[in-house]
Amino acid sequence: MAIEVESKFQAASQETLRRLATIDRLGRARLGAATVGRDLDRYLDTADERLAAAGWACRLRTRDERTIVSLKGATPSIVGDRSGLHRRPEVEGPATADLEPTAWPASAALELLLALAGGQSLEERLRLDQRRTERDVLLDGERVAILSLDEVVVLDAAGRSVGRMLVVELEHTGDTDADEMAAVADALRADPELAPDPLTKLEHASQLIAASRATE
Repeated sequence: MAIEVESKFQAASQETLRRLATIDRLGRARLGAATVGRDLDRYLDTADERLAAAGWACRLRTRDERTIVSLKGATPSIVGDRSGLHRRPEVEGPATADLEPTAWPASAALELLLALAGGQSLEERLRLDQRRTERDVLLDGERVAILSLDEVVVLDAAGRSVGRMLVVELEHTGDTDADEMAAVADALRADPELAPDPLTKLEHASQLIAASRATE
């Protein structure tokens, strides 16, 4: 099972994201050209939240009419820490926008999802509508990470907007030396307009939805 490794940060403003979309370097690493896309992330669980109880999150991500299912785990030994570093198991596979997973192509992610759901139907818990700017992070000409600059609108299960997030993520893509990657992440931590984030987007979104319900 793959382990996702990434550093997460909260950005102070949209101007912070625009600046990071144009700088040439992060420490010793060179940054590639910026590409912009739109992601619709739908988080699923059973009515009795079996996936969450087992320590897993299920995300359906659609971009340009292509949908991927990602199952991300979270245990006390690998969740995000105060430095913003997150390590967690991840299983991905092809999917469709249909909430009935038996209609999806076969994959290890589908097998795990069906086992976690235990025969129960899946429901959409929330959505993240994201404008994502991505840049390759290069060391000695080799891509070692992806820098993602995300403007996120959080929508509850009824489709109501409950808040926004400005997120910066540095996701490792290779087997680069840990010290080299730490130096790249440290260049982001040194930015006064970025705050290391121990929480995931799902955790932030769930908090926003809970706060919205409390005011109803």
